Amino acid sequence: MDTFYYLIQNTLPVAIPLLLVALGGMFSERSGVINIALEGIMLFGAFFGCLFVYFVQSTSMDTQGILLLGMLVAATAGFLYSLLLSLAAVTMKADQTITGTALNMLVPAAILLFSKMSFNSDGITTNKNFYVKEVPALSEIPVLGKLFFQNTYITVYIGIVLLVISAIVFYKTKFGLRLRACGEHPHAADSVGINVYFMRYAGVSLSGILGGIGGFFYAVGVMNGNTNGHTGVAGFGFLALAVMIFGQWKPFKILLAALFFAFLRTVAYSIALIPFLDALNINQTYYKMLPYVATMVVLAFTSKKSRAPKAEGIPYDKGLR
Repeated sequence: MDTFYYLIQNTLPVAIPLLLVALGGMFSERSGVINIALEGIMLFGAFFGCLFVYFVQSTSMDTQGILLLGMLVAATAGFLYSLLLSLAAVTMKADQTITGTALNMLVPAAILLFSKMSFNSDGITTNKNFYVKEVPALSEIPVLGKLFFQNTYITVYIGIVLLVISAIVFYKTKFGLRLRACGEHPHAADSVGINVYFMRYAGVSLSGILGGIGGFFYAVGVMNGNTNGHTGVAGFGFLALAVMIFGQWKPFKILLAALFFAFLRTVAYSIALIPFLDALNINQTYYKMLPYVATMVVLAFTSKKSRAPKAEGIPYDKGLR
């Protein structure tokens, strides 16, 4: 039973970054812009979030307060970086895939250069531990207390709140309706006075905000508050794209997909605690491949069924507002 608790407790901090970044990709794609740059946005947000933590870690500020402020810094960084994609793909009508790939390639190199020049290392290392041993009162609840309120991070609770907010905005507001209209039928949306370019800027900006937060939460919950120019975010941005597709561009299905991939990753790093897997004497490297192999298998079997709802991408007509 302790192993089960351990797996769940360590799955959630991994699932939340995937969830948030995939939600960001959902907003972008449903507005009509394919955001391949999620990997770069994650790393950009993680870097500036950790840079903020690095400069304030020696102050008397509350640890969880630092995390919340770092989250805001990461969100701002992700938003600003996503504007480059919006400028290129929406305003200048550049190829979205090439633009996203270029943005993904730029960030690791820039971070590595800055870190080498400023810290003489490959990234930023902080000494702040955001780990929450237990949540008062709630941790005493039988079963659920151990699962969700012990040995965790507040990033898990923030992620769930952002999921609910995203679902409400996406399905229950005029903004969400207009956003989806601009992705599915941009000319029809334009004909009734909706500014398609503005809505697509908004969709990409939301993906930047969520991607930046997701990157910082990855650094907090997976990398223990550090960033690295070489390893980046270990392909989590691309994995989030697979989570988004597997979740069929729907918030709560994306949550299930994120939990699935995160659980596989947690299992891969916890083989020694699972007797029947440990007894197989298989090199752990093969287990670490599980989330990525699962990604390819899932996409192979769901690619025909899981298609974006008629997202037309950026039309090259000049008639749009």
